[in-house]
Amino acid sequence: MIIISDEHVDLPTPNGPMRTHIVRPAAPGRYPGIVFYSEIFQITAPIHRTACLLGGQGYIVAMPEVYHEFEPAGTVFAYDQAGSDRGNALKTTKTIESYDADARAAIDHLKSRLDCTGHIGALGICLGGHLAFRAAMNPEVLATACFYATDIHKGSLGKGMSDDSLQRAADIKGELLMIWGRQDPHISLEGRLKVLARLNELGTRLSWHEVNGAHAFMRDEGPRYDPELAYSLYGLVFNLFHRKLGQGDLTTIYRKD
Repeated sequence: MIIISDEHVDLPTPNGPMRTHIVRPAAPGRYPGIVFYSEIFQITAPIHRTACLLGGQGYIVAMPEVYHEFEPAGTVFAYDQAGSDRGNALKTTKTIESYDADARAAIDHLKSRLDCTGHIGALGICLGGHLAFRAAMNPEVLATACFYATDIHKGSLGKGMSDDSLQRAADIKGELLMIWGRQDPHISLEGRLKVLARLNELGTRLSWHEVNGAHAFMRDEGPRYDPELAYSLYGLVFNLFHRKLGQGDLTTIYRKD
């Protein structure tokens, strides 16, 4: 069993301090870093549990609070209509420039840590899938996993609902893992195919998976959770990060002298 340590840091950004939750193996050593973006509800218990799964695989996981300039540090929205309404309202109040500056701050923090190897990946779910897609545009990001990334096909993220994510997809130089639910009403077949066509046009290094799942099928809370599907897909994520980022000093934790 890998023991996990849990902490947080407040990172400076152009729009004020960004509370960033950190999960990592407790054993001394150096490990690759992953910027992990949450859903619109911020750092909920299911998001934290997913981060612990990643940490247990030998990664330093940094989870930014995406709405830090609008809400007090530590704010978590409930998985109810009020929480959904607030999260969705802020999603198109925050500017694209602010989202991108947050990614830069999280990446720079991981790279500056003495316990990080400097190998950086990104992961995101729902809104976070889109934010991870944009984080992948930074040259340090070697591998990115996006679960049912919303709004890429519509270009509707951020203030003005006019993002340039598909246009800037050429900036993604690392490997992508894109996972979608076929029964997800937020991303239509036409929308998924639009994203796939653009990535194929660019020759992006890509793995693409469409599964029979509703929106939020990875969230281990609520009626849409599909545990068997979730755990099979975590295997794809671990494989991607192990191949592209390595596992740092994880392999030495149990080494016998």
